[in-house]
Amino acid sequence: MRALILEEPGQQPRLTVQEVPEPELGPHDVLVRVAASGVCYHDILVMRGVLRRGVKPRIVLGHEIAGRVEKIGPLVTAVAVGDPVASILTNACGLCDRCRMGREHRCRNGQGIGHSIDGGFAEYVRVRETSLAVLPPEMDLTQACILGCPMGVALQALADVARLQAGETVLITGAGGGLGVHLVQIAKALGARVLAVTTSPQKVERLEGLGADQVLLAEDLDFSELARALTEDEGVDVAVNTVGPTVFSSCLSSLAQFGRMVILGDVTGGGVNLVPAELLFRDAVVAGSSGTSRQNLLKVVRLVQMGRVRPIVSQTFSLQEAAEAYRLMLDKESFGRLVLAP
Repeated sequence: MRALILEEPGQQPRLTVQEVPEPELGPHDVLVRVAASGVCYHDILVMRGVLRRGVKPRIVLGHEIAGRVEKIGPLVTAVAVGDPVASILTNACGLCDRCRMGREHRCRNGQGIGHSIDGGFAEYVRVRETSLAVLPPEMDLTQACILGCPMGVALQALADVARLQAGETVLITGAGGGLGVHLVQIAKALGARVLAVTTSPQKVERLEGLGADQVLLAEDLDFSELARALTEDEGVDVAVNTVGPTVFSSCLSSLAQFGRMVILGDVTGGGVNLVPAELLFRDAVVAGSSGTSRQNLLKVVRLVQMGRVRPIVSQTFSLQEAAEAYRLMLDKESFGRLVLAP
């Protein structure tokens, strides 16, 4: 089968399409013929060499996967050959306490798909049955690859971690990116008022079209005064930080009393300066969130079926065109998600 191999990470990563053996299946494994695999910023950070810990040498990246079941292991019961499926981000054992609690994304024995084991930038990928969800037959598989990440990731952060309630105000950074455009939609579906932050003037109108109540154009990355002005100096109930340290201070300064900041991404790997009193006197919470459970993936499927959210796939590339997708992501020229279609 053909697969995209990361031969060497770096500012200009060396990526090659090669013929590699088809994965062998264990008893609970499923071989998925990949229809599409989304390009996450996690993939970009691994390509650049910023993320190295736990990454398999010559990795096949890609954890946002949709396709059809080609073969199944002898003990597989959750899916059948021919089923359309989408994956979560982790190859989960299905047996540990976290898996039994519905937290497969933090499986004690889990392996990161496209990180510690080969992922979906290939014609076929091996995924354990406990990490797959069967999709409605009418669902477009090119769009379905992003149901887990970024869409399930967004739902989990807003509903489970931030505990966003209808009528609250949420501020979303990096709103024009692949994660941000889905955070905007899901926050609206949960009944929130949405302040969308972007550094790209060309994305303002499109974010308004997705339901953002106000778009904050913050080219200098300090948006807290704007956020406070738009909330009569109260601040926002929830700030979703998809960027990391560079907007941490502005997110914290934007919070209202009892506000919650959820950190969903870190594109720099740097640190932050934190004055504990800023948390203390706001009664604020700062939490991290990553990944998504299988249950939240299925909830996103239902939201899509009801027409309350829609996957935003802006461009599709072949494996050979992966370098162009990498460039567009770095240059912030994409709106929504880019995907590879093997």
